[in-house]
Amino acid sequence: MARTLTVSAERAGAYPTIRDALEIASDGTVISIEPGTYAESIRLSGRRVSLVAAKDPGSVTIDGGDAYAPAVACEGGEVTLSGLVIKGADYPAVNATGTRLTIERCEASARYAAAVSVTDGATLTATEVKVTGGQYGIIVEDAGGLIDKCEVRDTADDGVIVRLGANPTIRNSTIAGCGFRGIYVYQAGRPTIERCDISGTGDAGISVAHQSAPTIVDSWVHDTRGSGITFGRGCGGSVEGTRVESTATPGIFVEEGANPTIREADDGIHAPKVGAGVIEGGNQQDAAKVEKLLAELDTMIGLAGVKSEVRALIDEIQVNEWRRSAGLAVGAASNHLVFTGAPGTGKTTVARLYGQLLKALGVLPGGDFKEVSRRDLVGQYIGHTAEKTTSVFEQALGGVLFIDEAYTLSRSAGTSADFGQEAIDTLVKLMEDHRDQVAVIVAGYTGDMVNFLDANAGLASRFAKTLEFENYSPDELVLIVQRIARNDDYLLAPGLDEALMEWFAQIERDQNFGNAREARKLLEGMRKAQSGRLRALGRMPSRDDLRTLVLDDLLAATR
Repeated sequence: MARTLTVSAERAGAYPTIRDALEIASDGTVISIEPGTYAESIRLSGRRVSLVAAKDPGSVTIDGGDAYAPAVACEGGEVTLSGLVIKGADYPAVNATGTRLTIERCEASARYAAAVSVTDGATLTATEVKVTGGQYGIIVEDAGGLIDKCEVRDTADDGVIVRLGANPTIRNSTIAGCGFRGIYVYQAGRPTIERCDISGTGDAGISVAHQSAPTIVDSWVHDTRGSGITFGRGCGGSVEGTRVESTATPGIFVEEGANPTIREADDGIHAPKVGAGVIEGGNQQDAAKVEKLLAELDTMIGLAGVKSEVRALIDEIQVNEWRRSAGLAVGAASNHLVFTGAPGTGKTTVARLYGQLLKALGVLPGGDFKEVSRRDLVGQYIGHTAEKTTSVFEQALGGVLFIDEAYTLSRSAGTSADFGQEAIDTLVKLMEDHRDQVAVIVAGYTGDMVNFLDANAGLASRFAKTLEFENYSPDELVLIVQRIARNDDYLLAPGLDEALMEWFAQIERDQNFGNAREARKLLEGMRKAQSGRLRALGRMPSRDDLRTLVLDDLLAATR
């Protein structure tokens, strides 16, 4: 595990400055910085460290404005900057030479220099970095890497400069309001510019010069005072699927002696979505959390079909996010589900896990779980039900609304049926209006849920899929008893498993069969029987006596 050092000007025992912490930091150390402004100039030579905001991104400012050096200078090594606001003046805010530099969720600016400059074989990974104002935005010189979901706005000169053979990938980024060019590629630069939004420049949106050959794909260059894209003599590269609109003429200028390959963009409704704004507010996924939750689902006993269906849903959501990131069309998808089956088959547990999975995938912001039944939705008079249902629904926004025994809302449920129908009609409208903000899961007996879905013409179409929860088999019920017993610190005596199997095999499995609830109820009966048996021993029971359930306990519980 990485060592962590805390920097805080206020907290006792913490390092008062970032430089103080760096003096004793070893390779791999994370410097966790408490909120505040730190007037420092940091130099990292051959270091492998991370400077991370301890709280929300933007809560920590490193201000090197008064120093005659970059605010953060890196030479060699491997450096990560996360969640910081970094300010320079006459020197870059961040300057990296020959360094593996990662910048994520940071803001950077310099008054008379570049906000971020990477040179001499450095590798840059910049994600969700915002550059506003200053002389230049980002300079990549004789270096490579990835600039993803970044914004460069309102620079006095060029927004992004790629030169001296540099070959970064710039994608899903927005470059706007630059005083000169949006992206300037020269001196044999070979960047890939993909799904970027470039606009409002004082000259060309993208300017290519001096033997450079960029690959420009699925981008949008618009509202520039100069041509959208210019290629100078001796330059090559390609332009494909890129819209050039509202620029000086010609939209793409190719000087004599240049030989780029140009394929015009399709004029269709599926033009790629471009720029950081498409990603902003989008899904932020926690892949490790998703895998952990799926592993937790796999540990549930039985439910092979349900597990397969849930994994298929998660796979579809993941692929849709990959398509969205690639600028491809993604169809509207519903996260609402129907769970059918007898009680005690794990419907509530799976619903909770599904909500947490949607949160980890970035589909739902909260993932909270709200379980309700008819009495929580249905009022006592006409109009009251719509009010109650709407209130409950709004409380569940951002998470999962789980309606157990939902079939009791339909007209066939009996008394006050019209009020139940009012709840259904209200739900149908709310589910459509807020389809991306909540997952509604309705659960109940298989046959009854068919009648429930017929209660409103538009109800069934609101749900993406129906998951059938089958009754547990006798051997699965024995496993459930074993698991509950183990969690409660009980042991089953030898031979008791076989007796439990016989008991569960002969139980009638009608509509009222409780599955896991039957297993828990049986175990509770066995524990009560054990208590009576131990009390009758006439002596203090041993630790093994207290932990062990025997055949006589089962016979007493089922008598």
